Amino acid sequence: MTNSDLGKFGVWRHYKGFAPAAAREIEELGYGALWLGGSPPADLLVAESLLEATESLIVGTSIVNIWTAPAETVAESFHRIDQRFPGRFLLGIGVGHREANGAGAVKPYEALVAYLDELDAAGVPKERRALAALGPRVLKLARDRTAGALPYLTPPEHTRTARETLGAEALLVAEQKVVLDDDVARARELARGTVSMYLGLVNYLGNLRRVGFSEEDITKPGSDRLIDVLAVNGTPAEVAAGLVAHLDAGADHVAIQPLNEDYLEALRALAAVLPFTR
Repeated sequence: MTNSDLGKFGVWRHYKGFAPAAAREIEELGYGALWLGGSPPADLLVAESLLEATESLIVGTSIVNIWTAPAETVAESFHRIDQRFPGRFLLGIGVGHREANGAGAVKPYEALVAYLDELDAAGVPKERRALAALGPRVLKLARDRTAGALPYLTPPEHTRTARETLGAEALLVAEQKVVLDDDVARARELARGTVSMYLGLVNYLGNLRRVGFSEEDITKPGSDRLIDVLAVNGTPAEVAAGLVAHLDAGADHVAIQPLNEDYLEALRALAAVLPFTR
C-alpha cells in the first residue's frame, strides 16, 4: 500500500452499526478509504465485513486502542484480513485517553513502543500500520516505526507542523469534522454537540493550545472560532475548501467526518465538488 492508494479523501465513522451497503456507496462516490473509529475490538471482524462488501476501498482503524485490544490478537486478525484482501487494510493504533482508560494505563508512550514491538515480532509490516499522533514525540515514533500518523481533532495548522516533524515520505491522514449547512448558527449548534465532548480530554486540550487556541477558545462548549475550525461548516463548496486546506498544509489524505444526521447525503453533496484527482 502506498500513500496514493488511499486517494485524497476518505470517510471517518464510528465502527458500531456501520452497514456494508454504506461502505459500497462510499466507494462508488469516489472516496478512497473508510476509517473506523470508536476503538474497534481486536478481532477486526467489522473491518473484514466492509472489505468483503467492497472492491477497492481501503479500510483502516482509527484507532485500535492498545489497552483494550491485545497486540497478539490484533496481529492474528491483521494477517487473516491481509490474506483475504491483500493491501486493502491499514492498522491504525493508539493509546486512547487516560480519562477513559483507567488507572492501569500508565506510561502510555512506553506501552505504545512495547505494542509496536509485539506487532514487529508477529510480522505486521511497518508500512501497513499507523499511529494516532498529536505531539512531536509520538509523531516521531509514527515516522520511525509505522507508515505515518493519524491525528484527530486538528486544524490545518497542526497538519503543517505534523508534516514538518514527519518529513516528506511518511503518511499523514488528517481527520476533519464537517457540517453541511449554510445557516452558521445552526451548524455551530450541531457541531458543538460533538466537539465539546472532546474539550475535557487533556491530550486534545494540550494540542489545541500548541496550535494557538486560547483558554477561552477551548473552555466548554468551545468558542465560535474553535468550532468553525474543528467542524468546518457551510455550503458543499465552502466545506470542500476547508478540506483542501489540510492537503495544502501537507496532508496526504483527509478523513471526513460529517456531523449531519444524514451523513451519506452530506458525502454525496461533497463528492460532487471535491477534487478527488487533485
